Amino acid sequence: MAYDRDVEDILKPLVFRLHDSVPEAVREVLLERGWSEFDEQEQDEADWNLYWQNSPFRLTDHRSIKPWQRLNHYPETVRITRKDYLARHLKRMKGIYGPSLYEFSPVAFIMPNDYVKFIAEYTKERQSQGKKPSYWICKPVDLSRGRGILIFQDIKDFVYDCMVIVQKYISNPLLISGYKWDLRLYVCVTSFCPLTIYTYEEGLVRFATEKFDLSSLDNVYAHLTNTSINKFGPSYKKVKEGIGPGCKWTFSKFRSYLRSHEVDDLLLWQRINNIVILTLLAITPSVPLTSNCFELFGFDILIDDKFKPWLLEVNYSPALCLDCSIDTRVKKRLLHDIIELLNYKQIDTLRENKEAKNATDDTSDFLASKQGSEHIATSAEQSLLEITGGSFKKKAIVMGKKTRANPRKTLTSQLRERMNRPKTSSQSKAASTSEQLPGSKHPPCLSVQVTHWLPATELCDYKLAIPPYFLSAKDKKPFSRVGDFILIFPFNDAALEASRNGIDVKTIIQEIHKLMNKQHSSASNIVLK
Repeated sequence: MAYDRDVEDILKPLVFRLHDSVPEAVREVLLERGWSEFDEQEQDEADWNLYWQNSPFRLTDHRSIKPWQRLNHYPETVRITRKDYLARHLKRMKGIYGPSLYEFSPVAFIMPNDYVKFIAEYTKERQSQGKKPSYWICKPVDLSRGRGILIFQDIKDFVYDCMVIVQKYISNPLLISGYKWDLRLYVCVTSFCPLTIYTYEEGLVRFATEKFDLSSLDNVYAHLTNTSINKFGPSYKKVKEGIGPGCKWTFSKFRSYLRSHEVDDLLLWQRINNIVILTLLAITPSVPLTSNCFELFGFDILIDDKFKPWLLEVNYSPALCLDCSIDTRVKKRLLHDIIELLNYKQIDTLRENKEAKNATDDTSDFLASKQGSEHIATSAEQSLLEITGGSFKKKAIVMGKKTRANPRKTLTSQLRERMNRPKTSSQSKAASTSEQLPGSKHPPCLSVQVTHWLPATELCDYKLAIPPYFLSAKDKKPFSRVGDFILIFPFNDAALEASRNGIDVKTIIQEIHKLMNKQHSSASNIVLK
């Protein structure tokens, strides 16, 4: 009994902090995994491992990050999650790298600034003989869940009272049993330097709940796929032809449906992955260099009747509420796999800067002698993901401190030594360049001192002394797969090198061209029967 109490005293779970607006599913999953919730009345300010909120963090939160902590947002990622910002970035990339790559987003005009350009395009189409006039969709730039959307063909129906984006409406969507649908693809970026992108193998197919009909453009239940709208529709609970009740499928069911119709969907997913990479490349050079963050995006993809995927929008803090059984099946597993992807280590349970490795060794020896546990005796710097094969759900071990005459090397002391080493001539030159050219490429990710201009014209004097959490301890490369998360970038060594020491977009674009050429050469015709 005395031994059991001793073991209990040194056990301590990982700790999470949640903002008030975070969906309850996040709390449920973390508690299921044996985590405990941060108590600001009882715990020190830095005594947590994961801070999750729906809104961006302050710059001070990023600057003060500790090695054992993770934040669920990078700064400045709103650059692709607001509709007008996304349109501007994709238009810029299309101008630089050509339309052959950046042809996956519908033609867009931002109102009121682009009103004259829109009228010119609209008039040109109307005057073209033999060409059917386009349909257009108008969306407020900073609203979500389908709010404020208007679909029109005649300009007399176009009315707006806030900043909006007007895009050509994709009037030939691929239908399933007559219903419009789109894909909610979950994308997790564990680093922007080096760029590291995972897509989730499972996801949501979201259906409209009434059959697609261009003669009734004001019927939101026929043209919009947002669950927040369709769950209030009269046909939501009805068993619909080929779709069933509700308005969602999983990707698994969607893949089975395609294969039952003899459709080879490999090329489709390759094209979607290309869209994700090319979209994120548009903002990667402008994301400030920060440690221990990750970003979960929701990419909304529409497939037309020629099997071409189109990017509709990118969602910041995609909805994690559980509205139906399919949500529970997909989103809870997604959250579990995100935690695995964060690659916590035994040393992270200490939540201490000093003597962490020292204390780890003490307790590892103690538990190994009591239980004969080779697992517990593993080095504190080894990944929990690697120790357990991607399934760490037990309480972490926290170590009692013990004074030593000659303290062992700790992770913190090694980092401090690295910081205090004299710079080599090449490092000094790189540091000098970064100071002179604040808008230039990011310096290497493991640089000690980084000076970077933020868009808010505020200088962020940031120190990157924290080893990247997203790399395998074995080969210092990103894990190729974690749970249902599949690594899509870097997709080869050349792409990795081009993003490791500052993002070299031109080289990456060249590699994507090569990849797409291979995909096209091996592609088979895909036709849905």
